[in-house]
Amino acid sequence: MLDSTTRKNIDDCRDILVGKVPDPRSQIDQITVALIYKFMHDMDQQAVELGGKPTFFAKHTEKVNGKDEVKDFAQYAWPRLMAKELGGEERVRLYAEALEKMPENPGLPPLFRAIFKQTFLPYRDPATLREFLKGIDKFTYDHSEKLGDAFEYLLSIMGSQGDAGQFRTPRHLIDFMTAVIDPQKHETILDPACGTAGFLISAYKHIVGGGKGQAQGQGAGNTRHEVLGAKGAKSKPALTPDDRKRLVGNIAGYDIDPGMVKLALVNLYLHGFPDPHIHEYDTLTSTDRWEERFDVILANPPFMSPKGGIRPHGKFGIPSTRSEVLFVDYIAEHLHPNGRALVVVPEGIIFQSGKAYKALRKKLVDEHFLVGVVSLPGGVFNPYSGVKTSLLWFDRALARKTDQLLFVKVEADGFDLGAQRRPIAQNDLPAAYALMMDYKRALKEGVKWEAPEGWEAKAVVVEREVIAKSGEYSLTGDRYGVSTVSASAHVMVPIREVLEKAGESVDPQTLNTDLTYIGLENIGQGTGQLEGELITHAREIKSLKNVFKPGDILYGKLRPNLNKVWLADREGICSTDIFVCRPKQGVNGAYLSKLLLSSTFNEQVVQGLGGAQLPRVNWDYFTNIQIPLPPLSEQEALVAEVEGYQRVIDGARQVVAHYKPRITIDPQWDMVELGEVCDFTRGPFGGSLKKEIFVPSGYAVYEQGHAIYDQFDDVRYFITAEKFVEMKRFEVRPGDVIMSCSGTMGKVAIVPEHVRPGIINQALLKLVPRATLLKEYLKHWMDSDNFQETLGRLTMGAAIQNVASVSVLKNLQIPLPPLAEQQRIVAELEEERRLVAANTALVARMEARIKERVARVWGGGSDVQKIGRSDDRMIEPKQVGSRYPEPDEEVSLAAEPSPEIERRGPGRPRKGEPLNGRATEAIKSYLHAHPGWHGKGAVLAATGVEASAWNAAIKELLEAGQAERQGEKKGARYRGV
Repeated sequence: MLDSTTRKNIDDCRDILVGKVPDPRSQIDQITVALIYKFMHDMDQQAVELGGKPTFFAKHTEKVNGKDEVKDFAQYAWPRLMAKELGGEERVRLYAEALEKMPENPGLPPLFRAIFKQTFLPYRDPATLREFLKGIDKFTYDHSEKLGDAFEYLLSIMGSQGDAGQFRTPRHLIDFMTAVIDPQKHETILDPACGTAGFLISAYKHIVGGGKGQAQGQGAGNTRHEVLGAKGAKSKPALTPDDRKRLVGNIAGYDIDPGMVKLALVNLYLHGFPDPHIHEYDTLTSTDRWEERFDVILANPPFMSPKGGIRPHGKFGIPSTRSEVLFVDYIAEHLHPNGRALVVVPEGIIFQSGKAYKALRKKLVDEHFLVGVVSLPGGVFNPYSGVKTSLLWFDRALARKTDQLLFVKVEADGFDLGAQRRPIAQNDLPAAYALMMDYKRALKEGVKWEAPEGWEAKAVVVEREVIAKSGEYSLTGDRYGVSTVSASAHVMVPIREVLEKAGESVDPQTLNTDLTYIGLENIGQGTGQLEGELITHAREIKSLKNVFKPGDILYGKLRPNLNKVWLADREGICSTDIFVCRPKQGVNGAYLSKLLLSSTFNEQVVQGLGGAQLPRVNWDYFTNIQIPLPPLSEQEALVAEVEGYQRVIDGARQVVAHYKPRITIDPQWDMVELGEVCDFTRGPFGGSLKKEIFVPSGYAVYEQGHAIYDQFDDVRYFITAEKFVEMKRFEVRPGDVIMSCSGTMGKVAIVPEHVRPGIINQALLKLVPRATLLKEYLKHWMDSDNFQETLGRLTMGAAIQNVASVSVLKNLQIPLPPLAEQQRIVAELEEERRLVAANTALVARMEARIKERVARVWGGGSDVQKIGRSDDRMIEPKQVGSRYPEPDEEVSLAAEPSPEIERRGPGRPRKGEPLNGRATEAIKSYLHAHPGWHGKGAVLAATGVEASAWNAAIKELLEAGQAERQGEKKGARYRGV
């Protein structure tokens, strides 16, 4: 198990590197190489202590052109690198030179030479290298097994290699698969797409541990489940040294990625493999190792085919260019006659109707490769991929004993299915493992097998002839009675019983008229509403389109455009990426559209997505999903209730969208310059607040984030009492008005009572109203369009704007009514603000009621958190800043600030603390109230949050597990968790 100290040391090393090496994979490479470098020194030291000589860091003499040539690697020894008297630049030169020359070191075995091959130091900052090497110095080779676990943790940070369709397999799933296959010490074991060698290490540990398989889950309240012993497994004798040597020689892995091969070599080495057999090898296009066969294969191969497909050699039994077909075929072909395998496959293998897919399934079923199929939950590979997967269980000896296949449905694996995969109590893996072992025993003994209590609907055996009957050879368990028991009180029916596919299509070029055209972009995600331009002339539309009529339901079938549903109120044509569903007689179309919009339905759709490039749900899977069907009168009642809530939402949104706070200027009021009624203090020159003056606690240094968030509790930087006295003129006092002056500029906050004593930094402007001006009135005026538009015209800068000079700001005019009138205006605007905020809260509340009402039909209670507070007030969304200048950064009134440096700004909680940013709360409420994936622009438009607030807010939600992202940052989509 990974201990907290080792984990912290690794995290510290990553934190040191992140500023110079932002890519996680590059961080892993740097830490890996540095650890091996340090371990080489440790092993040299062990040799010396035992009376030997150093091997790695020593002088070596080699014959070069008949002459002796000395290669001095002793100069690169760890103590020399860490010597205090060594200068920073000299340390950088020495370490970079060592990395470059290490592959030429005669004292290194081939494994270590492979590790150092093409390794270099990607930065030249002495301070970063010094701190990084100090972190590496905390590790020692005498804890190599502990470091092996640490290395696995390090690899988990890298997570997805999505461009190649590779996703890191969760450790508990790897161990479950290994326990089912139960590899033995005399057997040969392969992973043909080994990645970092997780399956191979699990198999090794399983055998060394005496064959005690672990179908483990870290559920809440759960410890590791040692389930193999439950059926009377016999303990096995410990391995002899010869056994271990043979075992290490029997384990092999292939990977096409040289970087992965290096990581796998290190991972195996750290787990006790002195000479690991990992080969850089293209499993699908090379024939060099085609004749090799294995007793056991465990794998989660990459299943993304490049554009144009794979160009395999001619030895495959199933002609195909699809990587998923070729990998499964490869695994089947490379088992010994009694071999066993367990392999992760995407759902396309299970049900897709392409010729190669069907041919592969036919081969696996008819030629007795398969003994069972295990369906996994759709979020097992989150946060890297939400794709639905299954396990194909090969056992050639067992499969010849039966004409049946076992189908098992695992609904929970001990973790929730969100982006963070937090532990939960429900875990089907131990029970699934136990029933699979019982099924194996029944086949061996030739006795009838029955599913254990509670699994009757989730584990069934099906005759091979039944599977073959249609010619499709579908391996979808739902077809054969494997299903999830619904908690709904209503009858559950497959969609095909209430909806039919409208088959009409048309070539728009044959028409000569204006018409309604609906593309995926025209249907709001999770809203059931239309967006954008809908009417166009037919000649502007290319290719065949689907025809729809009033009452039809349009459903977007293409990810990331799922959860796009519209009940048609007119006729028109639509994209072929949209199903046109026609409700059958006796069912309410509006009711069906509400169900199809629900998160419960969407989760089931996600589990059936197929295709790597453009994942989509096919009609066969879609119409097999079961939905609750109450009597028609109850359907109509639900629709009426939901539409009532929707009318309230529409009205409240109109209020929020059209409200603009305004101060109507009376011509009788005096117009005065701001400098006449306020004292101005611009933050200190940046050079006076360098990092080295800061202390762990003391007087606060307030930043522009405090003005942007209007929140003063969270402070990052402090100065001493002496420094505070020196900078007294920049002191922050209750009632002062502060304004952000760079990046997100012009945001204003009033310093509250009981604020921590401190000063403003260089990115803030402090205004102290004089007796004739109320601070609240000043803030409202500065928030108004009048002031902000004027400010915008006066700003300078390109990438990051800066507020114009203080002298210009002082000359700006402000209407100055009498104090009593100012008080009246403030009270009126505050009341308006409260009413608008109440409408925002009302929208969220009504959306939650819609979600709750539909959830009840599915049989679930409300899992929607109550929105707002007991007094029905909701915190108004407030903009979040995009940038906080560094303390020693000089930000003049005209100069552009330095590039952004990412930090946790004021108002953002530390990890583990509750969310408190107002923009964050607004975005979170919207995502949670609107199931499905949403683009950044749509969320900002719906919540009113400014674009400058987005990065900080969404990062906070992602880190807290309140949201998840799909796709790259540019063009990414988000949903609530």
